[in-house]
Amino acid sequence: MAGQNRPTLPENSKDAADRSVSTFLDLVSHLGARVRKARQIKRMSRRELSEKSGISTRYLAQLEAGEGNISIGLLQRVAQALDYRIEWLIAENEPWDSETLRVVELFQRADRSVKDTVLGKLSSKPLDSHRAHRICFIGLRGAGKSTLGALAADTLRLPFVELTRVIEDMAGMPQQDIMAFFGHEGYRKLESQALDRTIESNERMVLAVAGGIVAEPATYSKLLDRFHTIWLRASPQEHMDRVRAQGDERPMAGNPAAMDQLKSILANREALYAQASAQLDTSGRSVDSSLQEVQAVIKEMKFLD
Repeated sequence: MAGQNRPTLPENSKDAADRSVSTFLDLVSHLGARVRKARQIKRMSRRELSEKSGISTRYLAQLEAGEGNISIGLLQRVAQALDYRIEWLIAENEPWDSETLRVVELFQRADRSVKDTVLGKLSSKPLDSHRAHRICFIGLRGAGKSTLGALAADTLRLPFVELTRVIEDMAGMPQQDIMAFFGHEGYRKLESQALDRTIESNERMVLAVAGGIVAEPATYSKLLDRFHTIWLRASPQEHMDRVRAQGDERPMAGNPAAMDQLKSILANREALYAQASAQLDTSGRSVDSSLQEVQAVIKEMKFLD
C-alpha cells in the first residue's frame, strides 16, 4: 500500500534534527535574555529601543521572550540601537564579564610578538602595575563619590579628578548640553575618550565617575583594569535624600515612581558594581566615619604600596 512505501528518517537523523531544533531554541532564548538585560542596563524602555532601531515593540517583546526568529540584519539594528557590538548579544560569555573583556583589551593593546604567543602571556604582568597608584570611586549618584573622593585625595596628597568635568572640558559644554547635542551614545564615547586621557596623564590620582559608566562594558573593563576601584554603596532612600539635599529636585519632580525606578537601577547594576576591588556601605554614616573607613580600605588593600 502507498502508506507502507512512505519514507522515514533513520533514528540517528531524527536525533540530529531534534538536537538542531533544541540548539536553535536555546540560542533564541539566550539572545532574548541578552537583549533584555542590555536594554535594562541602558535604562531604555522597549518603546525607546523600538524608535531607535525601527523595529516594532511587539516584535521586540517576542524577541526578549525568546520567541522571535530575528534576521542578522534586524539583530544588527538592535545592537546599534543599544550601542553594543552584535557579537556581545550572542556570545556565550556576557559582555559585562570584565575578566573576558580584560583579556580582549590586553590582546588588542599588545604588539605583534605578544599576539603570536598564547593569551596567558598577556596577563603575566601584574595588574597592580597597570593600576599604578590610581583609585576610583564608583556607585550611583548620592553615594558620596565626590565628597569622599576629594577628602581622600587631600589626605593622601593625590590629585582629585571628576571624570564628568573632564568630559565637559573636552566637549566645551556642560553635561546636559552634551546629552542634548550628542545623545546618550555620543556621551558614552566622550566618556571613554576622557577615561583614556585621564589614564595617560595620571599615574597617581583619585577619580570619581558617573554611576552609568558600568553600562558600557568596554569602558568599565578599562576602568577596572587601570584603577583600584571602590564601590560606595547606600540605601535607595539615602541616595535620593542626598541628591535632594544638593538642591536637585529632579529625581522626584513629577515622577511618583522615582523610588521604584531607583531601586530597579540599583538591582540591575549591583552585579556590575560588585566587580570593584572593594566596597563600602555609607548608609547611616557620617562623612568623617566613612572617610576613616575609606582610608582603612586603601591601606588594607595596599592600593598605594
